[in-house]
Amino acid sequence: MGRMKKPSVIIIGAGVGGVATAARLAKAGLKVTVFEKNNYTGGRCSLISSDDGYRFDQGPSLLLLPQIFHETFRELGTSLEAEGVTLVKCDPNYKMHFHDKTSFTLSTDLSIMKAEIERIEGKDGFERYLSFLQEAHRHYELSVTHVLRKNFPSVLSMLRWGFVKHLFSLHPFESLYARASIYFSTERLRRVFTFASMYMGMSPYDAPGTYSLLQYTELVEGIWYPIGGFHRIVEALVNIGERLDVTYRLNTPVSRILLSPDGERATGVLLAGSNETFTADIVICNADLTYAYTNLLPSTSYSRSLAKRAASCSSLSYYWALDRQIPELSAHNIFLAEQYKESFDDIFKKHRIPAELSFYVNVPSRVDPSAAPPGRDALVVLVPIGNLTSGPQDWPAVSAETRDAVLHTIEDRLRISIKPHILHETMNTPPTWKETFNLDRGAILGLSHSFFNVLGFRPKTSHPDLDGLWFVGASTHPGTGVPIVLAGARIVSREVLGRWRKRVPWEMGVKGVGEAEGIKMAQVGEAIAISVAVIAVFVAFYWWFTGTDIGGWEWLFWGSR
Repeated sequence: MGRMKKPSVIIIGAGVGGVATAARLAKAGLKVTVFEKNNYTGGRCSLISSDDGYRFDQGPSLLLLPQIFHETFRELGTSLEAEGVTLVKCDPNYKMHFHDKTSFTLSTDLSIMKAEIERIEGKDGFERYLSFLQEAHRHYELSVTHVLRKNFPSVLSMLRWGFVKHLFSLHPFESLYARASIYFSTERLRRVFTFASMYMGMSPYDAPGTYSLLQYTELVEGIWYPIGGFHRIVEALVNIGERLDVTYRLNTPVSRILLSPDGERATGVLLAGSNETFTADIVICNADLTYAYTNLLPSTSYSRSLAKRAASCSSLSYYWALDRQIPELSAHNIFLAEQYKESFDDIFKKHRIPAELSFYVNVPSRVDPSAAPPGRDALVVLVPIGNLTSGPQDWPAVSAETRDAVLHTIEDRLRISIKPHILHETMNTPPTWKETFNLDRGAILGLSHSFFNVLGFRPKTSHPDLDGLWFVGASTHPGTGVPIVLAGARIVSREVLGRWRKRVPWEMGVKGVGEAEGIKMAQVGEAIAISVAVIAVFVAFYWWFTGTDIGGWEWLFWGSR
């Protein structure tokens, strides 16, 4: 007898989710081909390099939830170290700079945090900080166990007892800012411990309280950076995939996902320009999900409704090569607007550039000298702004005005002048984010992470109507951010392998979910009753008071369509 033919998989997009999924499926014995529109891998997680020795991370510039990275490589039969990836810890985490020229240092060192907090909130402040960390720890552990490792193919999947019994412990119905306000008495520290909601592309006044888990991983596990730039993670995953016979085709954009004659199954892709077609048993889309539904698939009411869903923010990002070092800046710096809430309202409610800017400055050369020539610095400035919902802008003028505001703020608060030392600049605007990476509305973090845009409410990892089509990336479950997308790649890979009843290499010897959780019928009944009541109340409340179109009631039972 001849060898059984390997199941074939096409992956659209070589972002983090695409390359991680490719490596996992190839390890399980599938034949994988990845098509990428750009001439480099990584998508937003890529590098900008110059001929004179400067290197910038185009997107992510700090590594959180390190155990997910270690787990990914371990389950691929290797390790970060074995793949030549060296992680260094950034200490301190951040330096926060306020409008009155004062600052606050965030660190994993409790002695530093104690002094910093008591300086602002007195002796009782540190005890409240420890209570905040305790709650954030609970959010972190529950989220990793019950969200990042499980799929939520429909709202009914939220009825699992293992999840629903912890629902209120996750504080999803209170904002991150509201939860922080319980523990911190000063406005200053409430801001310090809520700004990280921007990692999810959300305002802290709207982000669910669950996301204090971000502060937890920063303050307990620390912030890390891969020597050589964040793309080293992607590069290592690509190398693993190539050793497992994954085929990467760069500079090869896909114009359409091909369907079977009856329109019920994904069968392959049509390449842009050449009109070549490639067929496969499975198609996995790592392109921006809203873009894919709108441009790569036939138009439906659901695909049109996706464009109306709340999306994350966009950014004006500047990449500056300096002719000197700026020791006043640490590796990670946050400059917060005095009008804190108003600035978030400008971004997320009015979809515009805030009247007063909050922004992030990364100096990769502070922890990785290879990012700039000796005695010089590379600077990345990320200014969160509204996405393209608000319509066209004169972006050259807007970018120049914003650059001047950033430079003035840094000069005013730190008493340093950067502008004369900028040798050259690269820039990303909402239109360039949209054009380069096919990001719907130029939203750099995909769809929003409000309560009705996560878990069973978020677009599914598998297409509900088309057989053989899956999605991985920021806008599907479990959500945005490199470690979260890596967790999503694990979930999708397991689903695809389950289609052929193929063994999941990284789960060999692991007990079944039902056995591990010890689910009892009485618990299931109680979970269903509680969950249906909770979901019904909050869906009705949300729909009645906001009038938001959430795509029809059928997704309550069958998931996003």
